[in-house]
Amino acid sequence: MKIIHKLVLILIVLFVITELTFAGGQNRAGTAGAPELRIPIGARYLSMGGAPIAISTGLEAIYWNPAGVDLSPNTLNAMFSNRSHFADMSMNFAAVSGKIGEIGSLGLSFRSLNIGDIPVTTMDQPDGTGQIINPNYFILSLTYSKQLTDRVAIGTNFNLISENIDRMSATGFCFDFGVQYSNLFNVPGLALGVVVKNLGPQIKFDGNAAYVTANDPNSQRGPTFLKLDTQASDLPSEMSIGVSYMYQLNSENSLQVASTFQNNNYTFDNYNFGLEYSFKNLLYIRAGYVLTPQANDNTPNIYQNYTFGAGVNLKQLSGLDVSVDYAYVPVKIFDANQVIAVSVGF
Repeated sequence: MKIIHKLVLILIVLFVITELTFAGGQNRAGTAGAPELRIPIGARYLSMGGAPIAISTGLEAIYWNPAGVDLSPNTLNAMFSNRSHFADMSMNFAAVSGKIGEIGSLGLSFRSLNIGDIPVTTMDQPDGTGQIINPNYFILSLTYSKQLTDRVAIGTNFNLISENIDRMSATGFCFDFGVQYSNLFNVPGLALGVVVKNLGPQIKFDGNAAYVTANDPNSQRGPTFLKLDTQASDLPSEMSIGVSYMYQLNSENSLQVASTFQNNNYTFDNYNFGLEYSFKNLLYIRAGYVLTPQANDNTPNIYQNYTFGAGVNLKQLSGLDVSVDYAYVPVKIFDANQVIAVSVGF
């Protein structure tokens, strides 16, 4: 056990050094591929500003820190969430997981970004050609999580990425790795989490739409078919390290506080803060704050700095472990994002 604890702490130190070395990717903002990988799912931890990567559990942990999937008290879990994203887009998430004895937990999840119908326009027909395209973006994830000791849990995701726009498509894959360490420094309620996300090869679009006709003025052969060579893009990799502390006010009331530093290689770095008040493990009130020091008037952050939400767990009332959570994420230009999530455990 002591060897495992030391190895995990060494790994965490290496992660911290890496974060400090590569911190700050705002100069490459907007150049990464598969941006849907960075759209958070679920409502509980999103309403806490994305800060609780050290204590995320259950199926929402698939996105925040896969190490927490095996920490669920249930043998089987299922979850569905819907997020009203900006510009009339939406993100749907569905997942199931189960414990497999001493092996750990396996999870399967599906994320789908619905962009909606887009009218096709051209230079000759700026008002539209009458054709409608409906881009299709989704991520299929296989998750493995294992609680190694009473303090240490690890987890990983294998993500299959698929993007389709009219006659062009792109397919890729990436990995996530996470660690959670509870009772840090032998302090009950103090936890540490580290997660590295979206590690994988570049993604590139290809398809029939890459073929175009062109005329070579130096040739007598007339219009010729050419294929455009599209640019490959890196995935939006990120690394986060966070701490959390649970303070038990009394037998019925508790307060969870969390903080995370998030290094984004293709956008601004964030400092996330969140808190959750719990009453009888029945009613939850949550709030979060995201600090982005590099953002300014010339390069603003599209989201407001704060988030909030609430949740209710019906286990004490019905005997069935059902949770309903809500998150509100205000946006500076578009309508606010709202998330509803329903989780069931058996």
